[in-house]
Amino acid sequence: MGRDLIAVFVGGLVGTGLRLSIDAALPHAGAQFPWSTLIINVVGALILGLLVGVLWKKPGLPHWVRAGLGAGVLGSFTTFSAVMVSVVGMSAADAVGPASVYLVASLVLGLAAAFTGLRVGSTLAHLMMPGEVQEGETL
Repeated sequence: MGRDLIAVFVGGLVGTGLRLSIDAALPHAGAQFPWSTLIINVVGALILGLLVGVLWKKPGLPHWVRAGLGAGVLGSFTTFSAVMVSVVGMSAADAVGPASVYLVASLVLGLAAAFTGLRVGSTLAHLMMPGEVQEGETL
């Protein structure tokens, strides 16, 4: 349990730093379309899908690695609360149309990215560990 907490803490520092860097590179006001948040969440969903597909079922992978990468790095890098803050901010500024497009785009693109990452990761895992993954089995 101690290693898991340390891994999540350190991963959280890394993920938060990455998120802040992208937000600083692509700033937006409350009523503007939040491109940085959309990019962050879609990329994070893709990476998490890849990690789950490639690493999560890998024999011998310590739990603290999954905790540090998943809940730590990607949990602090991506955040649905930032999506909601942007939707509320755009809606309050009478930009209900763009807010709706942003919300739907976040959900659809995020799910598509996670699915794609999982499929690609599972394929990569099969190529990397052919003796450990049975034919027809998905991770």
